[in-house]
Amino acid sequence: MSCDVFQLAQQGVQGLKPYQPGKPIEELEREYGIQNAVKLASNENPLGMSEQVKQAIQDSLPEMARYPDGNGFILKQALAAKHQVDMDCITLGNGSNDVLELIARVFLTPESAAMYSQHAFAVYPLVTQAIGAKHNAVAAKDWGHDLTAMQAALTPKTRVIFIANPNNPTGTWVNKTELKAFLQAVPEDKIVVVDEAYIEYVAEADYPDASQWLNEFPNLIVTRTFSKAYGLASLRVGYALSHPDITNLLNRVRQPFNVNQFALVAATAALQDSQYIQDSVKLNQAGMQQLTEAFDSMGLSYIPSVGNFIAVDVGQGDAIYETLLRKGVIVRPVTAYQMPQYVRVSIGTEAENAQFIQALKSCMAS
Repeated sequence: MSCDVFQLAQQGVQGLKPYQPGKPIEELEREYGIQNAVKLASNENPLGMSEQVKQAIQDSLPEMARYPDGNGFILKQALAAKHQVDMDCITLGNGSNDVLELIARVFLTPESAAMYSQHAFAVYPLVTQAIGAKHNAVAAKDWGHDLTAMQAALTPKTRVIFIANPNNPTGTWVNKTELKAFLQAVPEDKIVVVDEAYIEYVAEADYPDASQWLNEFPNLIVTRTFSKAYGLASLRVGYALSHPDITNLLNRVRQPFNVNQFALVAATAALQDSQYIQDSVKLNQAGMQQLTEAFDSMGLSYIPSVGNFIAVDVGQGDAIYETLLRKGVIVRPVTAYQMPQYVRVSIGTEAENAQFIQALKSCMAS
């Protein structure tokens, strides 16, 4: 092209780096000539899709030539019953990432700022910078959110505050007392987004379900996903819970039919399969114990996690990541999160975890 199209893009986009997803197994095996590789990089559910969900998708096949319900009525009805909210409190998204972007598009401008914690989910700065809004990444405390520091850092320009609870990639979490005190202290003209993508895995008694506070805080948005514990990562379906006035605004910029038919029926079926969630949580707890016991035996430190992943200090994260690839194990390097000495490992099946542990021992020995 004769013109420099890069200069035509808005400044925030010029400074962006594309989000780097976990390497697919097929790509690894193709590049390195490896067979039987395992992927423990993207916090997916190792049980795979539940049988009830598979049947629901099969039953929906005759309708695939038609557009899905653009309002997602049946899924919203099921979510409203689950959370005891009205349907006009629910915004559906093509994954919860889609909802996070909708929030940024509605509430952020180049004249305003978003706030989030150091080491927090990479999508928060991505959606902020894409809008051209200002960043305010507040230093973490013990790898997690320092809500006292975040409250002190609020300015008149602060418009949206992102809080990941639990946080990805550190697995840290904010307790009920701290989070509620923060919400009470934040002025109503600032939107607080509590991202609860991993809530199903959390067993701590004082962990807060922020969706229970929607009536108390009209500036609160709670985001959830079906990609993790529900095992629907490839179908991309998530949602937000909020005051109806916020839902109304989000729906003004939401793309028509942003959630496909497979995702709608699968998510609705997944909500009914409580045994699958119980099995997923049980497997995750056993896998977390399997990994942490191995790290302890190897003398490796790690960040205690309440999600379905754990960050372990291996000294040189990028180098160990590359070495593990050659041994047929995909984990997640987190140098981009200012954690260069760590890798993040998703909890897999017992056999997958064992394969990773053996490969890691080999890496550390050499």
